Amino acid sequence: MTTAAPSLFPVPEARAGTGRRTAVDRPRWELPSLAGLLIATAVLLLWDLGSSGYANSFYSAAVQAGSESWKAFFFGSSDAGNSITVDKPPASLWPMMLSVRLFGLGSWQILVPQALMGVATTGVLYAAVRRQFGPGAGLLSGAAFALTPVAALMFRFNNPDALLTLLLTVTVYCVLRALDGARTRWLVWAGVAVGFAFLTKTLQAFVILPPLALLYAVCAPVRLRKRLGQLLLAGLAMVVAGGWWVAVVELWPASSRPYIGGSQNNSFLELTLGYNGLGRINGNETGSVGGGGRGGAGGGGGGGWGETGIDRLFSGNIGGQIAWLLPAALVLLVAGLLITWRARRATDSLEGMARAAFLAWGGSMLITAVVFSYMQGIFHEYYTVALAPFAAALIGMGAAVLWEERGGKAAAITLSGTLALTAVWSFVLLGRATGYLPWLRWAVLVGGLLAAAALPFAARAGRRALQATAALGVAAALAGPFAYCLTTVSTAHTGSIVTAGPAVAGSRGGPGGMMGGPGGPGGTGGFGERLQDGQGRQGGMPNGGRQGGGQQGGMPPQGAMPQGAMPQGGTAPGGMPQGGMPQGQGGAGAGRGGERFGGGGQGGPGGLLNGARVSAEAEKALTTDADEYTWAAAAIGSQNAASYQLASGVPVMPIGGFNGSDPSPTLEQFQKYVRDGKIHWFIGQNTGAGDAEGGMPGGGGRGGPGGPGGGTSTEIETWIKANFKESTVGGATFYDLTAPTAPTA
Repeated sequence: MTTAAPSLFPVPEARAGTGRRTAVDRPRWELPSLAGLLIATAVLLLWDLGSSGYANSFYSAAVQAGSESWKAFFFGSSDAGNSITVDKPPASLWPMMLSVRLFGLGSWQILVPQALMGVATTGVLYAAVRRQFGPGAGLLSGAAFALTPVAALMFRFNNPDALLTLLLTVTVYCVLRALDGARTRWLVWAGVAVGFAFLTKTLQAFVILPPLALLYAVCAPVRLRKRLGQLLLAGLAMVVAGGWWVAVVELWPASSRPYIGGSQNNSFLELTLGYNGLGRINGNETGSVGGGGRGGAGGGGGGGWGETGIDRLFSGNIGGQIAWLLPAALVLLVAGLLITWRARRATDSLEGMARAAFLAWGGSMLITAVVFSYMQGIFHEYYTVALAPFAAALIGMGAAVLWEERGGKAAAITLSGTLALTAVWSFVLLGRATGYLPWLRWAVLVGGLLAAAALPFAARAGRRALQATAALGVAAALAGPFAYCLTTVSTAHTGSIVTAGPAVAGSRGGPGGMMGGPGGPGGTGGFGERLQDGQGRQGGMPNGGRQGGGQQGGMPPQGAMPQGAMPQGGTAPGGMPQGGMPQGQGGAGAGRGGERFGGGGQGGPGGLLNGARVSAEAEKALTTDADEYTWAAAAIGSQNAASYQLASGVPVMPIGGFNGSDPSPTLEQFQKYVRDGKIHWFIGQNTGAGDAEGGMPGGGGRGGPGGPGGGTSTEIETWIKANFKESTVGGATFYDLTAPTAPTA
């Protein structure tokens, strides 16, 4: 250490070695600045939130079902008739379900809880960083997180990643509080947070456990025996918090609960360990599409999910989601560890707690980044939101430490070099979106390099010059992601595959439509099209739906297909493009205040990722005498069923779950439902096979012959077509299951 502890951590301490600060230690500007940060985060996340409509209608349909049925609430059922669950545990759905129960069904009611989680994550991150590094570092970390483009996206969307990110941040915070004095209570709370994170997105919650558990086992300032005992208590808390729901589901008679969506044997444990677990790592995702184990172009692996490798998070469209500050975070992690390395092992000193903080946030970031970089199963750009709080914490902590050490030559050079690296990298990322704010790229580059060059000499010119130089550097570092955030919040995001910022060649999600959907080829134009009346009117983007220089209709400049969207080899087995999809935000449809939503082409059938556009005639048919049936209708694939359910407000059975490949219900079960008069209509739609979060199609489609579902969905459809009369209702094909054409039906 080149300076004493008070110089490195300038805020006075209430008690040496605890990291605790009293109210009198707070500078006058701290609370107003914190309030401003939280309010600004809330405004960013709530701005025009209703433009995204039901966002991912797969989860919105489950929210609607849970708001009407407590059984559907507990299990996370896709419909109030409780035929099948979503393919995730239901914890992320519970806040949205409660909101809809209280305030009614609508876009804001579904998405506001997600936005509030983003504000909460910012606050927790600020509190965690401030404890050892002061309010300035906490504010910088909070701002860096709030301005991460993928965070601005996912905390305005209804996928499970919002709650997961909040809980992972809380976990690290609790571990650091536990380390500060070896307090068992905080370690137990960390276990509880991980348990609920498991109920949010299963095994992803456990990714950060190894570095955190090892850190506590080595660094907690108590005897080894007590450390191990505390870890065992935390593990028990984790098992109880995450296992109670699993135990109930596994012990509940299968005949009286919904089928576990995404599984092939109606087992949540199978879903957890396979499709949602190890299958994501090795690509062997039974019930999905086989992941990416086939290998990608260039031998990098990854198949339809992109090439795997250490550069995955920095390449293509993924870089613009999360990687703006990742190089700086890595540099600052190394610098912070070097500066605090002389501290004792135990965390009973300020330097020891600082080093523990770098290890906790840095270890969580590195292990998550490695998993994302090399997982060969289903991978989407928005998964990277889990990295955002870890990287943001390192930015605030590392900048604070180097700022206090800037009197030394090595620290000054490192700080300036990190700023220059960030400016150059932002210049590269901004250039990936053709035609996107070209003036900003150069402003960021010039401003960042000027600040980096002036920083070592600014102190000689006085305090104001130093502050102005630092402000210029921070502005240059955050300008690029801030612009991406503004583009993100001004764009409607619907469907299953979504990305932040402008359209970038090579991405599978983003503004625009899926094949045949709004904004996609053959669609009706507009990025993230708003269907205010169910008929496809009013585009969701200003200026005719253009973004980042892309052409109207969601295509890159000159109408070119995104790189990788139609590679050599043509189409996947399911009949859809391999290696990526055109921009997908116009998929499931969007609207305001719970009006009719849909996807698919104008008047055309829905698909795996889009659902179907629902006409007034179809809605009327579904709602007529709906109270006489358990399900007003059934449709193959969850997105199709969800569109009709959300439009009509009555239960619609998703045959085969999200992919149409789950063996639920069987043909015999479905025939019994029909004989018992529980289903009124069957809606014929075109579907594929994929992932509930936007999985790529393939593997036999609709669970047909050769598909993971063993043909269950196809068997049901074939039986219906042979025994019930086809009719057209509002452009969609309906079969009245109460009026068979053959006596044997």
